[in-house]
Amino acid sequence: MRVTIISGARPNFMKIAPICRAIDAARDSGKDITYRLVYTGRKDDPALDASLFSDLNMREPDSYLGVSAQGHSEVAAQIMLAFEKELDAHTSQVVLVVDDMTATMSCAIVAKKRGLKVAHVIAGTRSFDMNMPREVNRTIVDAISDYLFTAGMVANRNLNQEGMIPEYIHYVGNILIDTIRYNRHRFTQPIWFNSMGLRKGNYLLLTLNRRDLLARRHVVTSLLQVIIEKSEGLPIVAPLHGYVEDAVKDLGIQAPNLHLLPTQSYLNFGFLINQAKGIITDSGNIAEEATFLDVPCITLNSYAEHPETWRIGTNELVGDNTFALSSALDKLMHGEWKHTTLPDRWDGRTAERIVQTMLNVEKV
Repeated sequence: MRVTIISGARPNFMKIAPICRAIDAARDSGKDITYRLVYTGRKDDPALDASLFSDLNMREPDSYLGVSAQGHSEVAAQIMLAFEKELDAHTSQVVLVVDDMTATMSCAIVAKKRGLKVAHVIAGTRSFDMNMPREVNRTIVDAISDYLFTAGMVANRNLNQEGMIPEYIHYVGNILIDTIRYNRHRFTQPIWFNSMGLRKGNYLLLTLNRRDLLARRHVVTSLLQVIIEKSEGLPIVAPLHGYVEDAVKDLGIQAPNLHLLPTQSYLNFGFLINQAKGIITDSGNIAEEATFLDVPCITLNSYAEHPETWRIGTNELVGDNTFALSSALDKLMHGEWKHTTLPDRWDGRTAERIVQTMLNVEKV
């Protein structure tokens, strides 16, 4: 079996790395399976820091499609044209995509029109808001996939309610947990950690990424003011992408305990998550990692791709409600936060189940 694995952005690699290792292990044990890793962006993409692939213990992509367009339609068109050429040059039987990006949808459509099988990892997640581009992407990909690999029973229910073929749905678990289990003991303390006077368990970690949130300046200002006020002088460590840092600086908010930093390597950032007193984020991935590591997490969003993180995990959804954020921070700062119950199949064997499923189905 020849598998083409698609990555559309840096976070995708965290979910792809364990699948690559599982395929390598299956091939080493005598199974007929190989993979080719394709990144839809440029080779010089600044998001792909020099340590990323060594941190994740994976090889670099075999191919870069070189797409760097702006706008959903332009990105989709360029990726589809470039991926057609990639498949012309390198034959494949299964195209495996993750998450819900424009790249995910574009490559899945190209593969399906060429008669290839499509495997969607993290299928069935829903916000039920079709005004969200990612919701459109994930709905389309699920509808045309031959393998629907889900992370939880809520995703299974979503797919069943949408009339997906039951035999296509495979509950394999959360692939992101494979990566954090594998790397937990490899996390490395940033060299600047001690020089900033930080101590383990005695700082808040803040991340922001959602452009729709950043565009509402007054909302971001209010949220940051609450975080600073409720932190009681505790250091707030904020590794931010350049565009986010610029947006925050433009707000004119200054506080001696707010430390704006550049983005960190995977292993350094994992350390910061693991050792934080608590996390404030708008990232679903970080909420999942926090749940696994039993770290209090406040999510600045109204929904979570994986409801397990707030139903039985350490996550709480506050949206952009400053009163809810204030109340959550009070609980966090006073040590009243809930502890996690690890969701089912967060056991680090999701990639193994994915690969075994594909091999077993191909035998039928």
